[in-house]
Amino acid sequence: MTCTDIEQPTVRERHYPSDTTDAEWAILEPLLPKPACTRPTGGRPEKHPRRNVVDAIRYVNDNGVKWRSVPVDYGIPWRTVFGFFQRWRASGDLARIHAELHEQVRVHDGLNPRTVAVILDSQSVKGAETVGNGSRGFDGHKMINGRKRHLLVDMRGMPLTVMVGVASPHDSVPARDLLFRLRLTHPEVTVVWADSAYGGTLIDWARSFPGLTLKTVPRRKDQDGFAVLAKRWRVERAISWIMRARRNVRDYERLISHSEAHLTWTTITLMARRLTRPPRPPRTTPHLAEPAKTVGKPTPIRIRMQPQAIRLTPTALC
Repeated sequence: MTCTDIEQPTVRERHYPSDTTDAEWAILEPLLPKPACTRPTGGRPEKHPRRNVVDAIRYVNDNGVKWRSVPVDYGIPWRTVFGFFQRWRASGDLARIHAELHEQVRVHDGLNPRTVAVILDSQSVKGAETVGNGSRGFDGHKMINGRKRHLLVDMRGMPLTVMVGVASPHDSVPARDLLFRLRLTHPEVTVVWADSAYGGTLIDWARSFPGLTLKTVPRRKDQDGFAVLAKRWRVERAISWIMRARRNVRDYERLISHSEAHLTWTTITLMARRLTRPPRPPRTTPHLAEPAKTVGKPTPIRIRMQPQAIRLTPTALC
């Protein structure tokens, strides 16, 4: 009898909107790491069903409660739930699950599993009193004291990579670390779209070192106030998706790596739900903010063939 044959408590009944459905669990369960007792290093059998563990983590992420406030009907001590959250993040399994789901979503929508163009933007959020002075800063442009999130999405708006840092530096400074991470984890990407804050010397640096073509989308000359801009509206929409999870409305995490992990769990939930729905049909007409495509010879896209991508943990470059 193996360790997986030991009788475990039954999975609890679904009660909360953040709980996984049967279709979502069928997608997530094969992606989870193997139990420790089945590995050569050995380990004790897991006492609690993994579906309850995933549901408890998603409850904290979606409702923004403290770890100590995990509902008792999950039947799992909060320290155990946090332990799984921490171990899966530190081992890189969380980043791997996110990467595999991202490829599945693109295939599900009838696209190539790898994207060659991404969109970059940042968001400043306030930091709670639990955020130490060493990992927070003041964004003078938006008058926010906290941290800044740098988000990369594909052309469908699905988050590809996220990085969290202090809010004080200019966007072009931490963007170098993010673009370097992008080159290591996704060598197929060749074009990065961003706003004018990422222009200047960063364009030459991206071309010389990571080998990326960085293109900026400036504001319209006649723009007065807010306006939907081409390409940039896709990443703005992705930021709004992330903010639906209340844990991401404000940064409560003492460690930057935990902030990135919560953002990753939000996108994992988003992509798992997307896979349970019918594929999104392609647009028959361009978005109002996108320029109309001219009929003619298509512009060639340079695709860089590279060996197997290197998957980094969210804290590998922090």
